[in-house]
Order: sequence, then structure tokens, then C-alpha cells
Amino acid sequence: MSFSMLEQFIFEKMAKTKLPGLSAAAIKNGEIIWSKGFGFRDISQGLPMTPHTLCAIGSVTKSFTAVAILQLVEQGKIHLEDPIDKFFPFDVRPEGEPIRVWHLLTHSSGIPALAYAESMIRHAIGAGENWLPIASYSDMLAFMQNAQDWAISSPGRRWFYLNEGYVLLSYIIEKTSEMPYAEYVRINIFEPLGMKRSFFEKSDVDRDADVATPYIITQSGESIPSSYPYGLKGDGGIISNVLDLAEYIKMYLNWGKVGEHSLLKKESIESMEVSRVDTPILEGPFGHYGYGYGWGVISDFLGETLIGHSGSVGVATAYAGFIHNKGIGITLLSNGGGYPLAQMGMYGLAFLMGKNPNDLPFVRRENA
Repeated sequence: MSFSMLEQFIFEKMAKTKLPGLSAAAIKNGEIIWSKGFGFRDISQGLPMTPHTLCAIGSVTKSFTAVAILQLVEQGKIHLEDPIDKFFPFDVRPEGEPIRVWHLLTHSSGIPALAYAESMIRHAIGAGENWLPIASYSDMLAFMQNAQDWAISSPGRRWFYLNEGYVLLSYIIEKTSEMPYAEYVRINIFEPLGMKRSFFEKSDVDRDADVATPYIITQSGESIPSSYPYGLKGDGGIISNVLDLAEYIKMYLNWGKVGEHSLLKKESIESMEVSRVDTPILEGPFGHYGYGYGWGVISDFLGETLIGHSGSVGVATAYAGFIHNKGIGITLLSNGGGYPLAQMGMYGLAFLMGKNPNDLPFVRRENA
């Protein structure tokens, strides 16, 4: 199977939007059938990007947090209907109703984005002056103590993307598993999947020989070397590579099974992929756009349900997506911000389905 059409599309969009480097992998019928690196992982040293190159995955991390929560649900340590103040002091009750675990998973707490992650990321990469000293869960709780004043609706009704909510989910995982969040994910997700080069800590990344330099891409197209924003938790803290992420996607396509074992029951995987709340894009060119547990749900991508999520930490972007009925998936990582990787991912998935990706609405519009 020739991937020249997809490779040409990726290379063209990278050139037009000045992306330094990008890596991608495609999965079909339980196997990685293609992987490739494009451009530079480090421009000044002339080092190429490879499928093994580490890069921040941003909010694709949220699905890992959702997996961890559902593992603990299966163990009876958490119930999705539990109010979050069962796990730590949290007096915020939008319109007098408690925020429950599933509300945080679906960004439906009723609290709009408080911009903690944006502030931390911008400060870490040298692109902003605002500073929030959030280094612990107690700091986050202190930051959110007045969130009641920001609440817009009762929980479960409206979708407001809330990174802070996934930090609180990380805390719930720590409280119920009695181990640090990053350690829990490593032991219970990374290791069973063979994701040996997926990390949270800077010290682990620094020991690796194949790491992408993150870049700020200016409006003029200049690539300025920067740093990854370490310290993020279950909202966006993982640094990985497309081959490790492909193993993760294979687990979903196999309904939670990894070899003879199960990371999650099939019923739990299915529950993650049900649209629980409408996003602001109620209907688009691919039908209904909703959000499940840590994943976006697109109802009609060329006749199929597409499960996917983008990620960005300013100096790196990511996308992972898959379609159960076709047994296909794709993972992409880049060390900069430019052409939307979600659209590259859709192009790749259409190609894997045997469709002409140039017929996708956004491609037709760009060509016009």
C-alpha cells in the first residue's frame, strides 16, 4: 500500500505553515502498517524527525486519565456519579448542584475554562507574562476556590473545556490508588502496552537520545527554540512518540484487550466513546460533534463514527484518532504549531478507508 498521497499532503502543509518537524503512524487491523518522520527534530543541529522521536502530546493525555479513572471504577474505588467533594474539600456547586466525576471527564462541570494551563504553558515557553504558581493539587484547589463565581450552568448540561477538571481527576486517581498519578499511569497503562518511551518527568526525557526540540513559530514563520512545559498532570503532561501512541490506539481498536489481558473491559471502552455532551459545534460537515470520556466523538465521518482528540502545548501539537468499524487509527506529533494535525489525521483516516481524501470539505475549501 503506497502512502505517497498522504506523505505529499503532510509535506505540503508543513511547508506552507512552517512546521519544523512531524512524525506519524497508521494502524490497520491490529498492526502498524506505516510510520514516518518529516522535517527536523532539531533545526540547528540538522537532526531529522523520526517515528521514534519524543514530543509532547498535550491534551491527548486526557484519554489516559479517563482510562485510569475507569480502571478504578471497575475496581469499585470510584463511581462516576460520586461528587468530587467526596475526595477532597471542594465547595463549588454550580447552581447549587454537586460536580460529579463524570462531569469532569466530559468537561460539563458548568465552569468555563479558567486558563490555568494556558498561563502555565505560555510562561514556560516564554510567550506570556502572566504567572500562576500552581505546583500541587492544593495550589489548584486554592486557585479554584472562587470558581463558583465563574459557573455558567448546572453540571452535566453544557460543554466548557476545563483543563483544571482533569487536574482534579489526577488528584482523585492519586487519592483512590494511593500512588502518584504519573506512577499509576506508568504501571497500569504504559507498561502493559509496552510504551517504554512515554514519560511525564523532565529527567526521563533528558535521558532519551531522540527528543524533538520544541519551537515557537512566529507570525513571520521563524522557528524559535523553546522548552516543554513540565509540571502538567492528567490534562496534558505526557511526552511520547507516535509508535507508543499507536500501541495505545491498538488497545482501543481491540476493545481494551492487550494480548491475553484486558486494560479495560469492553463495556468501559464503549462508555468512553459515547457522546455525553454537545460541543459548541453541534453539527458540522461530519455530523454531530460531541464529547465522551476523554475523547471527542464525531458521528458521521464519511459514514463512520470517528473517535479522536487533539493536543497542544504551544510548542508542540498532537492528534490521535480511530474508527472501530474499519479497524483503523492514526497518530501524529509535531514540534511546533501550524497546520491542524486533526485535519491531517482526518486526511489519513479517509485514505485508510479507501476514500479520496481530497474530497473532504476542508481540503476542497483549501484547494479552492
